[in-house]
Amino acid sequence: MTPRTTGRTLRPLRLPSWLPVDGYVLALLGTVALAALLPASGAAASVTEGASTGAVALLFFLYGARLSTREALDGLKHWRLHLTVLGATFLLFPLLGLAARGLVPGVLTPQLYSGLLFLCLVPSTIQSSIAFTSIARGNVPAAICAGSFSSLAGILLTPLLAALLLGNSAGGLSADALLKIVLQLLVPFLAGQILRRWVGAFLVRHKKVLGYVDRGSILLVVYTAFSQGMVAGIWHLVTPARLGALLAVEAVLLAVMLALTWYGAGRLGFGRADRIAIQFAGSKKSLAAGLPMASVLFGPQASLAVLPLMLFHQMQLMVCAVIAKRRSRDPEPAGIPGTPTAAAAPGAVHAPEVPSTGT
Repeated sequence: MTPRTTGRTLRPLRLPSWLPVDGYVLALLGTVALAALLPASGAAASVTEGASTGAVALLFFLYGARLSTREALDGLKHWRLHLTVLGATFLLFPLLGLAARGLVPGVLTPQLYSGLLFLCLVPSTIQSSIAFTSIARGNVPAAICAGSFSSLAGILLTPLLAALLLGNSAGGLSADALLKIVLQLLVPFLAGQILRRWVGAFLVRHKKVLGYVDRGSILLVVYTAFSQGMVAGIWHLVTPARLGALLAVEAVLLAVMLALTWYGAGRLGFGRADRIAIQFAGSKKSLAAGLPMASVLFGPQASLAVLPLMLFHQMQLMVCAVIAKRRSRDPEPAGIPGTPTAAAAPGAVHAPEVPSTGT
């Protein structure tokens, strides 16, 4: 880095604190580049596909083992807020995704549109929603519970909505597709919930190591999906112009959802702290949950299906970081009803152990 002189002291140049550089996104991009240069094919493709299937099952087992059912039930005390977040995640987002159908084929290709619609069906985040809500001095316990409920609901709702809205692009509602969803997603998740009382302490003690397992598993899923796309020759469908159009569409989608969740929550009578939690939990999508689901639902077409989600992920981090920083400078609305502090918020719980994937 180039040093910068301030008085008599030399200080290194640093990126602005509001502009997060997500190292995990860089790792994802590196994995995509590796798949483009050295895609798995033949026997190697069979090995990576089997390993990817096992990795998806492991991820959802860990998700189930980390999510505290008791704490989630405690959070039901603030049910209006959680229903609002669920409505934004699984109703408003899909409606906007369906409305974007009019952009095909002039702006988006059918394949990119399928990925964009899938993005709109993915559950909300947990970790970054909590982080941004905390920075903005919002209702942190509500953000924890809202993200947990969204992730739990997404185990069932995302595959079903994808099958209904995406049709053959996501395998339809065939018996084989439903069986794959149950075996790779739901069964491991339920197994994690059942075994949580025995493995929970182990997960806490080895949280850092398991974080690498999470990240490594998702990188394997991405490599497998993009390798299949390279072998199938589908990447000639994405031109720089189409990629730029996709980014513009996603920027509009994020802006609309940020506005709807903030002003809509205000119209519903929520206080400032709750509106912050609703905005951050209701406008964001989980990369950690979406990537494994896409590999199960789309098969060889998963590489194009996850591209919009990967781009949206980094965009939401950067934009929400700026918003959270600005909200943190707002005057404290002391004495305003409906604006609970983190300590007194309805449904206050301790933060659950969540996947450390930056999502």
